[in-house]
Formats: sequence, structure tokens, C-alpha cells
Amino acid sequence: MLGTRLVSFSEGEAVLETPIREELLQQNGFVHGGVLGYAADNALTFAGGSALGPAVLTSEYKINYLRPAAGKKLVARAAVVYSGRRQAVCRCDVLSVGESGEERLCATAQGTVSSTAGGVPDDSEV
Repeated sequence: MLGTRLVSFSEGEAVLETPIREELLQQNGFVHGGVLGYAADNALTFAGGSALGPAVLTSEYKINYLRPAAGKKLVARAAVVYSGRRQAVCRCDVLSVGESGEERLCATAQGTVSSTAGGVPDDSEV
């Protein structure tokens, strides 16, 4: 729905791009914080999955909004900081890219990605 593309995926790293459209802006004309959070969450999960395998979920993340995002696209660059057998701690920078290609850091996030390879507990197991 947002038009996000995975543009780079390698061991321990992932980069996503989201085109900025009017529908993604908040009342002041900047990209809505939820869109930045979506980009960070997904980039963190892809990066963590590169270390843990495809069966992963984000178990938590924190984001700091640093400045308003505007321009032609968002870029979310994530990397694994540490990976064990069942979880990976990752960080992500979310940048806005202007019409002439200049990048501005808009948000930074850190999160934990957990493997679900052993299955996800149902309600009776929680």
C-alpha cells in the first residue's frame, strides 16, 4: 500500500525505499511519523532476518524522530548490531531524500528481532 521496495539485502543489512506521496503526509505537510516507524520496523526486521533466517518477528523497537521528513523518498538503512541464535539487535537510520538527491537524517531506531523458527506460542502458552 505504501509502495515500499527492498532495494538492498545482504548478510546483516537491509535498505528499503518508500516514495513520498501526498497521502503519506500529515497536517503540516511532512511525512507522517507512522510512515517513518513503518519503514524503520520493516528494515530492522529484514536486517535481523538476514542473520536469523526468514521466520522472524520484531519483538520490540524504539524510534527517535529527529526532524520532519519531506522530499521525494524515504530511505531506511538497517544493520545488525548483534545476533545470537534466537534474536538479533539491529539499528536503523531513516533518511529523507530531496529532489536533488541530498539526504537528511529524520529518525533513528533500534530494535530486537526474534526467530520464530521454533513456532510462535499461542494464547495458552503465554
